[in-house]
Amino acid sequence: RTVRLMSGPAVVVLLLSLLLTLTAVQAQGSSQDSFIIQYLERRLVQIEVGHCTHTHTLGQHALCPGLDQCCVHRSEMKNQLDGVSVRVDRMERELEYLENKIPTQGDIEMEEALLEQQIKDAELDLLKTKAKIKMDRGKEASVSNMALSQIKSLKIVKKAGDASGSWFKDPTAGSEKVYLLSGFYNNTLLEYHSLHSFTEKNSSTPAKVLQLPFYWQGTGHVVYNGFLYYHKADTPNQILKVALLNTTVVDSTLLPGAGRIPVYSLNPNTYLDLAVDELGLWVIHADAEYEGKLVVSKLDKASLAVEYTWDTQCPSRDAEGAFLICGTLYVVYNTRYGGRSTVQCLYDIHNTIHSEESPVLFFPKRYTSHSSIHYHPGDQQLYAWDDGYQTIYHVETISDRRVI
Repeated sequence: RTVRLMSGPAVVVLLLSLLLTLTAVQAQGSSQDSFIIQYLERRLVQIEVGHCTHTHTLGQHALCPGLDQCCVHRSEMKNQLDGVSVRVDRMERELEYLENKIPTQGDIEMEEALLEQQIKDAELDLLKTKAKIKMDRGKEASVSNMALSQIKSLKIVKKAGDASGSWFKDPTAGSEKVYLLSGFYNNTLLEYHSLHSFTEKNSSTPAKVLQLPFYWQGTGHVVYNGFLYYHKADTPNQILKVALLNTTVVDSTLLPGAGRIPVYSLNPNTYLDLAVDELGLWVIHADAEYEGKLVVSKLDKASLAVEYTWDTQCPSRDAEGAFLICGTLYVVYNTRYGGRSTVQCLYDIHNTIHSEESPVLFFPKRYTSHSSIHYHPGDQQLYAWDDGYQTIYHVETISDRRVI
């Protein structure tokens, strides 16, 4: 049978009626009535259980939609709070980064003061360099206006060593010593007492053999005031200064921007070419970032510090050598098959003569090539290595060059 559930007030009335009935029946005390009472008690329990179950089910149906909605809102709120927390952490890190990067006013003032001091120091160094060059020019007033006018005569002194090499005299006043370095990669230096002892086969003063502490590279070496200056082998741009009295390295330097390409295309093993003239010690190299054109730098002979650097318009292509006279660079060109060498480009650091206004200067008629050319300011001669022949060229200069 189907038991219909009653509302709350009806249940209360029914319970009261049953209670009264039970009381009356209990007063009679009959056994039949006792059975009826038990039956009624069971029915009451069933009615109460059914009522409670229905109430609980109605409450669940009423509360579940609300609870589900609350769960959805709670999840959305949690996600938003997590996002806000992440943004706050990021902003705190960015603020901390900016605080560390942005200097204080005191730091800014100190940096500005340091920059001003560095600018003043650079300007002072430039003024010192210009003053030194002017002073050197003043000391050499008797020759400072000289310009090369002719390469006059040729003298083959000797044939010795390899096809390439270099030989020269120490240009220091009073020195007659001659030095020979055969090849473009070696560490043996021959020192002769004089040019006479170098040319004589049976000289009473044989050559002194000096073993250098490091190998040289190329043919662009010089001896100046008893020190050998040369390009250290297996390095792109390191210059060594070696005392010839004990063959020890007393100083070295790295030449900025040098050593990437050969200084002269016709002498591919030479990357640095050192030279000496009336104004002192120089070094020539080719700059790959400057279209392969030659760059000349003035060096301090004591410390090897670069005093000043000039970019020239003279190309390294088809060049075989160069030399300086009174601060003017003369570049010698040839063909790769060997021919008559010519001076076709020059650069004057004093800006008093220009290459386009100077005639081409020819070497004496000898169709060959040079692996090295060194100028001696005292003798006013060029000491050249000509395919294994040690050759001397006499040069003529003029002093009435026009200032532009």
